[in-house]
Amino acid sequence: MTALVVFIIAVALVFDFLNGFHDSANSIATVVSTRVLSPRKAVAWAAFFNFIAAFFFGLKVADTLGKGLVELGAINVYVILSGLFGAIAWDLVTWYYGLPTSSSHALMGGYGGAAIAKAGFSAILYKGWTGTVLFIVVAPLMGLVVAFILMTAVTWLFHKKSSTGVNKAFRRLQLVSAAFLSLGHGTNDAQKTMGVITGLLVTSGFLHTFNVPFWVIIVCNFSIALGTLFGGWRIVKTMGQKITRLRPVDGFCAETAGGITLLIATFAGIPVSTTHTINGGIMGVGATKRVSAVRWGVAGNIVISWLLTIPMAAVIGATAYKIVSLFILK
Repeated sequence: MTALVVFIIAVALVFDFLNGFHDSANSIATVVSTRVLSPRKAVAWAAFFNFIAAFFFGLKVADTLGKGLVELGAINVYVILSGLFGAIAWDLVTWYYGLPTSSSHALMGGYGGAAIAKAGFSAILYKGWTGTVLFIVVAPLMGLVVAFILMTAVTWLFHKKSSTGVNKAFRRLQLVSAAFLSLGHGTNDAQKTMGVITGLLVTSGFLHTFNVPFWVIIVCNFSIALGTLFGGWRIVKTMGQKITRLRPVDGFCAETAGGITLLIATFAGIPVSTTHTINGGIMGVGATKRVSAVRWGVAGNIVISWLLTIPMAAVIGATAYKIVSLFILK
């Protein structure tokens, strides 16, 4: 059993790495597209703040994902392994096609699907899913509205300044907003893997109560930061160039809006998608120029991929558990 638990922890950390890899564009797309930082410097900047997020903001999201979505007494270690496989598989598919979907929702879908395959719908704690499912809609809207308000306020405050001067100032400020967004990403997303690993330790009998060990906090934030460091350009291109054209001032407002949304969700204990929030922020900034400045067709394709994430990852997770049942659990 010990070897199996160690193996599943390793798989969870692979998912955490892929989360950072897949979601690195959330933190760096705007700062790269506005040419404030080169891609290499941008990922290093984001990775640093992903890691130090381990020391801030509490563990409410880990609690929600680890013990608030699925009844731990109704599952086993193979459910957790199958759920991780579902999340990883969906992340790799969407990364390959350059779709900025949510690793968080992929993890939830895979975990939930595997649990249903094992114990039926009675294993699902519906109350824990309410806030997360609601935030599939609320998070991008909140990011959009906050970014729209920030961009409108900045435009009004600096309307007498030349655009060159404004963008020069916001090139520096965008470093702050990118760091702020990366802190939000690091704390909300790494906590999801913390919750899974801690749930595994409880299910396998290594922990008697659900309390996230310090070593789990550190390795999860390190893994997501390492993934960010190796993150992919495919999704950066979709987010930073295909939705709307960005300037440093635009990037600052979009990132700040995304960071605010992430921290609100984190303090509320809601596992929310970093991808959704920053996309909403980018759309909100574009909408202040004119509605046609946002390429709504691209945005629409992204939304469709968001809606598919939980059910598709759930199907993969459930299928993985059925396969495991055939070959291992006989």
